[in-house]
Amino acid sequence: MSEDKEYAGTLLLGATTDTQDREGQILEERPIPSLTNEMVRAAFEKFRGDFYQMPPMVSAIKQGGVPLYKLARQGKVVEREPRLVHVYNYTIDRIAPPEIDFSVACSKGFYVRTYAHDIGEELGCGAHLKNLRRTRSGRFLVDGAITVAEIHNLEPVDILDRILTLPEVSRMRGA
Repeated sequence: MSEDKEYAGTLLLGATTDTQDREGQILEERPIPSLTNEMVRAAFEKFRGDFYQMPPMVSAIKQGGVPLYKLARQGKVVEREPRLVHVYNYTIDRIAPPEIDFSVACSKGFYVRTYAHDIGEELGCGAHLKNLRRTRSGRFLVDGAITVAEIHNLEPVDILDRILTLPEVSRMRGA
């Protein structure tokens, strides 16, 4: 959890939600302006390098010992402090309004939902996160993962061959 991450996601333009993702209730809908590729790239570029990000109410950050998501479920909104985050790089993989597919490599503590929301605000029409997939956490890549189907269908010896030992994990984490 304390290492850098990479994600692939889709943001949906034209609507903001109370959770900043598709699970939330729509708060506002706005028309999507005619966007050029340059406008989209400029919006993403504003959120590159070091910047402050406001954690969403639907997060595990605790206030008074209570996770914010529990307060949000009670309809409460509390003051939060912006946090310094870092985007190492990003790619814009598809621009097809109302959707934009992207990938982002970021620091720990980064909220991709807030990233999508903030880019939507920068574009003037709002947005929320439609889809998200973590593709890397530290040195662990999703390409090295075993799927549930493989667990059900592979022979136990083949699964064992793909499991990392504790020393291997420790070396990957730099311990």
